Amino acid sequence: MNLKCGVVQFEHRPGDRAANLATIERFARAAHEEGVRILAFPEMCITGYWHARRLDAAGWRALAERVPQGPSTEVLVRLARELDMVIGAGLVESDSDGRLFNTYVVALPDGGVHSHRKLHAFESPHISSGDRYTVFDTPMGVRIGILICYDNNLVENVRATALLGADILIAPHQTGGTDSRSPHGMKPIDPALWHDRHVNPEPLRAEFQGDKGRGWLMRWLPARAHDNGMFLLFANGVGFDDGEIRTGNAMILDPYGRIVAESDALDEDLVTAELDLSLLPLATGRRWIRGRRPELYSILVERRGDELAPLEARFSTDPT
Repeated sequence: MNLKCGVVQFEHRPGDRAANLATIERFARAAHEEGVRILAFPEMCITGYWHARRLDAAGWRALAERVPQGPSTEVLVRLARELDMVIGAGLVESDSDGRLFNTYVVALPDGGVHSHRKLHAFESPHISSGDRYTVFDTPMGVRIGILICYDNNLVENVRATALLGADILIAPHQTGGTDSRSPHGMKPIDPALWHDRHVNPEPLRAEFQGDKGRGWLMRWLPARAHDNGMFLLFANGVGFDDGEIRTGNAMILDPYGRIVAESDALDEDLVTAELDLSLLPLATGRRWIRGRRPELYSILVERRGDELAPLEARFSTDPT
């Protein structure tokens, strides 16, 4: 059995919910024309992302909305029903206690809604981290898991999602071109290259495909799919994001960590692929998981005493 899926990269407008939802609808309709059944958009693409780190608490609250009662979720549900698709996109959520979360909402064609709160939220001291994994069934007969950006960098999160039965991992990001503290991590991209991309594309292409973009992803992203025996839908921002340049690189990987389809576009793009679900039962990662020895792994759940909060871990300059 094959299942057609899609991932989108686009340059969101900071704080402009209406414009970003219009872009989501445009891509959703284009994906529907191609027969896509599951479609993933980037992290916080409805609200905008990196500009929010500069906001005070009132600014974050102005971005936020309830889930599933909020207007953005209603748009996603309407599109999912009309187009008979599973559609996911990211926003800022406020709960009944006034807490704020970096949340990813997935709407199902039957009107159902699932949401995942980023487990390792570092964007601001005004937002909280989630406390649970998110894996659910779909009308397409596959189980979907969600991990947002930094969540995917910790191997335990992906393994836990696999153990909960995920066949497909939706991995929405806003990454590439970040100012990593690690000497061999990602580094910023000159915004001038983005602005000149239509007249001089090759310097920007080299950055997008190199260690500031795709090269960095290739060090770890295929391993998340391979080691856990799941398909992976990587959706990312692209373009200017409050001083940083997101690199796009939207891609779909199979349970062997192979890239089935990817974008090398220097602009917004839709990537689609047929997932061959027959690859799942004998995928290497799934067989390895059956060979685990849980009695050896207690160290994974013991606190060492040097743990940092996600924001501290992301921005600390102290050596480990």
